[in-house]
Amino acid sequence: MTFRIQRRATLIGAAALLAATAVTPLLAQDKPVLRFSAVFSEQDIRAQMIKQFAEAIAGDFTLEPYYGGTLFKQGTELVALQRDILEMGNIAPQDISSQIPAWSVLTSAYLFRDAAHLRTFFDSDIGAEFKQMAEDQLGIHILGPTFFGTRQVGLRIDKEIRTPADMAGVKLRMPGGDAWQFLGMALGANPTPMAYAEVYTGLQTGAIDGQDNPLPNVENMKFYEVMSQIVLTSHLVGYDLLVIAKSKWDAMTPEQRERVQAAATAAIDFSQKAHLDREAELQKKFEDAGLKIYVPDVDAFRAHAQKMYLESDLAKDWPQGVVDRINAL
Repeated sequence: MTFRIQRRATLIGAAALLAATAVTPLLAQDKPVLRFSAVFSEQDIRAQMIKQFAEAIAGDFTLEPYYGGTLFKQGTELVALQRDILEMGNIAPQDISSQIPAWSVLTSAYLFRDAAHLRTFFDSDIGAEFKQMAEDQLGIHILGPTFFGTRQVGLRIDKEIRTPADMAGVKLRMPGGDAWQFLGMALGANPTPMAYAEVYTGLQTGAIDGQDNPLPNVENMKFYEVMSQIVLTSHLVGYDLLVIAKSKWDAMTPEQRERVQAAATAAIDFSQKAHLDREAELQKKFEDAGLKIYVPDVDAFRAHAQKMYLESDLAKDWPQGVVDRINAL
C-alpha cells in the first residue's frame, strides 16, 4: 500500500513538473520579441536611448538590440523590415528616399534649421503626410526622428576650407546611395562611398581625405585620432528614424500602440538632449586633442548646396511647395 501511494505521488509530481515546463514556453510566447538593428555602436548615446525604450515596453515586448551592423549591414535594414525578417530598425531617410524619391527633400542640405525644427516637422501635418507615404508604400511605421547631431566636415589633410570651391578634389567619405553621394557633391567635394566601420582605416591610410559626421559620432568612432581639422559647415541636421514593421504595429492592440509610442517619444527626447549637450562639450575636447576647428563661410556653402538641389533631378520629385512649407514651420 505504501509503495502504491508513493508511486502515485511520484507520478502526480512528474505530471505537475511536465505541466509547468510546458506552460513556461507558452508564457514566454505571450511576450513577442522585437529585434532591433542599427549600425551605431553600443557606446553611442542612441544605444542608451534603445535601452530606455526597451525597459519602458518590457511589460508588452522583449526588445533584442543588435548594434554595429551585426544583424543587418548598413542600408539593408529597410529591406529586412519590408520582408518581415526584422521587427525594428534605425533607418536613414536616405534609404527611404531610394525607394520614395519625394523623400529626398528630407535629406537635402540646410533644410532643417536645428533639432527642434526637425521635431516640429515630424509632428506637423506635412510631416504626417511623409510618414503616411512611407507606411503606405514601404510597409513601415515611423515612431519618430532620432537626432544624432549636426553633420560637420572632418579632414585628415591640412587644407583650409572656406567655401565649396576649396573642397574641389577632396575625397570625402559618404555612405552609399544616390542621396548621400549628391550631398557630398553639393558640398563641392568628390564623394567616395565607404562603409561606416571602414572610415577610421580609410582616414588612417589616406584612402579618403575626410568624412562628414556629427561630433558625437566622431568621438564614438575615434575619427579625431586620424584627423587634423573639423570644418563647422553644419550642412545637415543628422537624424535617422526609429521604425517598426507595419505588420508588427498593426498586430498590436490600441493600448500597446499608445504605450510603445509614448516610450519611443520619451526615449527620443532623452537622446536629443544628450546629443545637444555632448555637441557643446566636444569642440573643446577636440581642440585639446590638437585639432583645428573653425567656421567657414556657411552662407556660401548654403547657397551652393541649395542651388544644386533645386537644379537637380531630385527636386523634380519633391511635392510642390514643400520647401516653403517646411521653412514656414
